Amino acid sequence: MNILITSAGRRVSLVRAFQKELVKVYPKAKVFTSDSNPLLSAACHVADNYFNVPRLDDNLYINKLLDLCKDNQIGLIIPTIDTELLMLSKHQNDFEAVGVKILISDVPFIQKCRDKREIHRFFESHHIRVAKEFSKTNYQLPLFIKPTDGSRSVDTFIVEKEEDFTEYHFENDKLMFLEYLDHKAYDEYTCDLYYAKDGQLKCVVPRKRIEVRDGEVYKALTKRNALADFITSNLNYIEGARGGFAVQFFVNKSDETIVYGIEVNPRFGGGYPLSYLAGANFPKWIIEEYLLDNTIEDKFNSWESDLLMIRYDDEVLVHGYKD
Repeated sequence: MNILITSAGRRVSLVRAFQKELVKVYPKAKVFTSDSNPLLSAACHVADNYFNVPRLDDNLYINKLLDLCKDNQIGLIIPTIDTELLMLSKHQNDFEAVGVKILISDVPFIQKCRDKREIHRFFESHHIRVAKEFSKTNYQLPLFIKPTDGSRSVDTFIVEKEEDFTEYHFENDKLMFLEYLDHKAYDEYTCDLYYAKDGQLKCVVPRKRIEVRDGEVYKALTKRNALADFITSNLNYIEGARGGFAVQFFVNKSDETIVYGIEVNPRFGGGYPLSYLAGANFPKWIIEEYLLDNTIEDKFNSWESDLLMIRYDDEVLVHGYKD
């Protein structure tokens, strides 16, 4: 009944949350981590043990992961980064054949999430506004530019005047020219959503993003506002969705009924620890569903609102490290 959190990187809080919840049910069970460079991963050093695995683009990655699961009595895998989701979803049957479950959505839905144009169509099919996309020959300034398959705010640009453009913006076919949603008029939220095995939404925690570094929130505030009801009404069921999600929205400051869907990440968001500390216990529900085979019947709405999270840098010391 051990758990493996893959591509652990800096997710110290997530590892600790699973350790805390797992020991309540299985006192001898462990939370392991894996990474392509675990000695330089803070999360790996706080886990019960860690494993060195090949990079995701290595053909040996899946076989190595399967061997680790068989050798270490791992019953559940928790993926954490966008680039591993599709691969692991495609290999679910291989892991289930050796008694290992993966907390992951189905392939068709993950493919939608990896393509920003597809996820725009998904939002629209659920009656959620999206930023207008312009052609590269007919657009209106200011613009927000982002890649169709990006993450962590890589290759994103705000273009306010013609001089801000470069040839790269026009030559890169992956870059989308989008309507700019000004932060003066809109608040930005990342919402932590939990979908049960049957694709039913069980919990929504809106987190207002106050400060972001490299695409990950450093200051955030839980808010019980109209957004939670809006999401429950429009995204109450998603075929093939499972586990913890981080879904991004822009909400108009003067009219909360004006909501734009930005993107869907079918995995834990970097700021999820705030929702966990506010009472939205996704690790507990995951353990109940995937290790105990229990059903999550009721929706959960008793999380703490107006809880502010201010992150800071801390140290993990490794003695005797050889470069």
